[in-house]
Amino acid sequence: MISRSTPIVLAFTPNYFIPAATCLYSILKHSPEEENFHIICLLTEELPQAMKDKFLHLTRNRVRYSFINLTGKLQDIYVDERYTIAASYRLLLPELLYEYDKVMYIDCDVVVRNDLAELYHKTDLGENYLAAVFEATLDFQIPYLQSIGCTPGEYINSGFLIINLDQMRKDHMVPKLLEAAKASHLQFPDQDVLNQLCVGKIIALPPYYNSIRTFFLPQYKTAFLNRYSEEDLQRVFRHGTIHYTGAKPWDTFTIKFDTWWSYYEELPLEIRQESKVNKKIWILYRFYKTSMGYFLISLLRNIYRYRFFSVKTLSSKPQ
Repeated sequence: MISRSTPIVLAFTPNYFIPAATCLYSILKHSPEEENFHIICLLTEELPQAMKDKFLHLTRNRVRYSFINLTGKLQDIYVDERYTIAASYRLLLPELLYEYDKVMYIDCDVVVRNDLAELYHKTDLGENYLAAVFEATLDFQIPYLQSIGCTPGEYINSGFLIINLDQMRKDHMVPKLLEAAKASHLQFPDQDVLNQLCVGKIIALPPYYNSIRTFFLPQYKTAFLNRYSEEDLQRVFRHGTIHYTGAKPWDTFTIKFDTWWSYYEELPLEIRQESKVNKKIWILYRFYKTSMGYFLISLLRNIYRYRFFSVKTLSSKPQ
């Protein structure tokens, strides 16, 4: 049987080498050994050869790499100060990767816990532009979504996508997306324009393929169940791909931070030596792994959530 290959795009800066390696390791861990991948790295600057070599050692013979330096490629689109230009590189993919009709894109602040090769090869996009996970819209997000012309409950997170490159090329979508991305009022530029311009041409994926931070937080369970089912929620917790939107686990204490560190610890030592992680958080993780640590930290976290959100709820009630 001819072995198949799954193309996956990662976009990152050199200081995101460790998160990118952790993400890649998690992809391989949850796919059968016979599955091969083409990992396409979109870079804001040239990646040192030593880092490229370490990627090769991590993946042995299962991965073919392409490193594409896009320095200066995007000049006049809006970039929110919270993000880097790398986040907008996904908008260029139809005109960068002519060898593929479709491709999978993944943010690097992700730990994958599902077989992505199986998903990629079974997903028929038809004439749709994207397959993605719709967010469970929170009340405070509604005014903003409406202000940019998006329907609450029908807004995707762009951190995990299967992209129909062929259809986007046919419909000349790249210049349209780049023009829309010039708007300086957008909070999530690349994500917002994909939602604006791809509406009606998006296939919904189950939420466990891109389980964003709010999916795991108990205070947002009602919002989740307005969009998804209790069974969906159980699957998110059992094997949801964790997307660390907001605070990053290698730098601070956040939801499911211990899962990221457990994958990081399995990386080869030569990769971990490139580490720019927060050593205090690593020590906290080691303590959290003990029975006493888990009990104490979970207790403090629950007390904080109860007090913070009780106060927040009371303060939001009409006087």
